Amino acid sequence: MKSTYLLFLATVLFCTNGFSQEMKNRDQIKALKTAFITTELGLSTAEAEKFWPIYNQFDARFFELRNKKMRSLHQTIEKNSATLSEKEATQLLNDLEATEEELFQLRKKLNADLKGIIGSVKIIKLKKAEDDFNRKLLRQYRANRGNKN
Repeated sequence: MKSTYLLFLATVLFCTNGFSQEMKNRDQIKALKTAFITTELGLSTAEAEKFWPIYNQFDARFFELRNKKMRSLHQTIEKNSATLSEKEATQLLNDLEATEEELFQLRKKLNADLKGIIGSVKIIKLKKAEDDFNRKLLRQYRANRGNKN
């Protein structure tokens, strides 16, 4: 079953072109991730009904922080690191720390919210499933990028 997901994932990544295609691929990757996590955690129907709304809310906020706010901060660092004043650098550092703290607190809240639904063992399995999925996604991306060159 996992190989089916990876084959589908490979197809999704191989077909990436343009913004609308990227959005479609993001939705497809999200669907693959959902299936992967459900399989890895072995969620019952009752657990899944309670788990997914909480996880999806977390995932949307996490994505927003990591891919919008942090990316913006890192771009500012890239563009301006040579010319930052001490005051600007301090503010940028404070913004980075605040965002990292928000990410940490978001993960903590997720864990607290899920403990009563799936328990600590499945929360650990969730972390492992997320890491495994991300590693496989990255490996596939790298393999596809190598095929295009």
